Amino acid sequence: MDLLSIKDPSFLKNMNIEQLKDLSEEIRHFLIEKISKTGGHIGPNLGVVELTLALHKCFDSPNDKILWDVGHQSYVHKILTGRADQFDTLRQYKGLSGFPKMAESEHDVWETGHSSTSLSAAMGMAIARDIKGEKSFIVPVIGDGALTGGMALEALNHIGHEQKDLIVVLNDNEMSIAPNVGALHNVLGRLRTAGKYRWAKDELENLLKKIPAVGGKLAATAERIKDSLKYLVVSGIFFEELGFTYLGPVDGHNFEALFENFQYAKKTKGPVLLHVITKKGKGYKPAENDTIGTWHGTGQYKIETGDLIKPVNAPPAWSKLVSDTVLKLAKKDKRIVAITPAMPVGSKLEKFAEQLPDRMYDVGIAEQHAATVAAGLATQKMKPFLAIYSTFLQRAYDQVVHDICRQNLNVFIGIDRAGLVGADGETHQGVFDIAFLRHIPNMVIMMPKDENEGQHMVNTAIKYDNGPIAMRYPRGNGVGVPMDEDLRQIPIGTWEILREGTEAAILTFGTSIPMAMEAADHLLKKGYSVKVVNARFIKPLDEKMLRSILDQNIPILTIEEAVLQGGFGSSVIEFAHDNGYYHNVIDRMGIPDQFIEHGNVDKLLEEIGFTAENAVKKIISISPKKQKRA
Repeated sequence: MDLLSIKDPSFLKNMNIEQLKDLSEEIRHFLIEKISKTGGHIGPNLGVVELTLALHKCFDSPNDKILWDVGHQSYVHKILTGRADQFDTLRQYKGLSGFPKMAESEHDVWETGHSSTSLSAAMGMAIARDIKGEKSFIVPVIGDGALTGGMALEALNHIGHEQKDLIVVLNDNEMSIAPNVGALHNVLGRLRTAGKYRWAKDELENLLKKIPAVGGKLAATAERIKDSLKYLVVSGIFFEELGFTYLGPVDGHNFEALFENFQYAKKTKGPVLLHVITKKGKGYKPAENDTIGTWHGTGQYKIETGDLIKPVNAPPAWSKLVSDTVLKLAKKDKRIVAITPAMPVGSKLEKFAEQLPDRMYDVGIAEQHAATVAAGLATQKMKPFLAIYSTFLQRAYDQVVHDICRQNLNVFIGIDRAGLVGADGETHQGVFDIAFLRHIPNMVIMMPKDENEGQHMVNTAIKYDNGPIAMRYPRGNGVGVPMDEDLRQIPIGTWEILREGTEAAILTFGTSIPMAMEAADHLLKKGYSVKVVNARFIKPLDEKMLRSILDQNIPILTIEEAVLQGGFGSSVIEFAHDNGYYHNVIDRMGIPDQFIEHGNVDKLLEEIGFTAENAVKKIISISPKKQKRA
């Protein structure tokens, strides 16, 4: 079949099982080829091919609502809804999003890039459907990893209580990004081996109906027998006790079993949970054999061998630099404990887990829990390192405020993927953390200019004993500077002058420093002497240096790869105002008040004017020299 000719999923209604099997293979070959060139979430999508085909054959999208939790397993859905011809642009600038996106298709009814949201959204849609008197099936598809998220458990509780008609598909592949952890994961493991509970229950119910009514005592006994079957047949009847009709476990690659169970679910009143077992990476051996999450999402790779295409002789990845430095310190300091919410691979903590297994905790997709576990550790004089992506730290905001900062606890938060991350788009850009952390009392925020300063900042954070401290670091690799042998501490709240200048000042940090230096070079050629400052401590500010610059009464440009509202530049303006510098000219560059879509980071920065050229224009526009010439 020509996948590029597909416009909508209606053609599936007339396909038999053999045709669907052939189509499954075509889709797998298509995905393996396309994603080898663009990169993307290959493992999750290879695992849901049959499940996605069955969903679209048994339900009528978009009238029936199919919601993809997290969304990184929606590629097959995109193919079936007419977007196969856009896969050459997957996750690229102005191209096809790697996640569901309403602007792309009416079949994308829920946008997501963070886990554990689909059940709550589905409940909202079910309430709206019933209020409006409409008829439709609402089918959230949630992975076993996402089900461990607190929000998903809250939704299960509410759905079970309200008894709305919902069909929850639990896609159980035993992995999220990394191998899943936790007691609920173990419950699912027992369910996988428990056999078909629903059929046994139905047979017993039919048998009970044939028993003549011989008084209330026998009837009551029969009901108790029926209820006890749950515990006899299924080890841990978690979902039934929450008010769901549990179906499964079902082979997620068997069309007959999927069709049969979907039809049964459609006839069942109240919430249904269909437990589907799938193989992540199915159809591509390197992805099938992955046990640690390498093939959850990849860059480019060689199809024949499965070798990932990586830059040669690249500097160390930021995540590895940070985790290796923490490990180096942890070997000497038994108080150090590493915590991550389901990101041991992304945060490069595998070596830490291997060498210090009793001090490494992957808590699953549970960012709020991770933050408060770190707080609890800190109350006992331990030194917790919370490794978490900027975009996921958003989910633990209240815990950072209430549990960590309010109690002024010594928690080191490693904010990974700070700044634009590119291909994953709006849901993953790490641009809000400065704004939502800066206003919290007791918090220290810093960002290094290179990996050498980065290792010293890690040491500074571990040795810091006056409360919470956060270090931002970007996605990707360092810049390739020589590394000091011995670690040192950087005085909290101190900046560094990278270049002297007398006519203007650029205050910036982290990934924006090369751009600031380039702008200063261009300005020097135009006759402008510009000071460039590594404002490595975003909070607290280096008040002594900032006062000296303000006293010079030269124009200041702040640059940050983060949102402007409430950001670093705002803090400089606030300081100037609060300290009587009412006439100093201060301009800012940063991320504007909009969500930044997916694509190459350099192209995205150029689109929003975050360039050396624009920095030059801003400095000239606010320079007294220009005003005199005018």
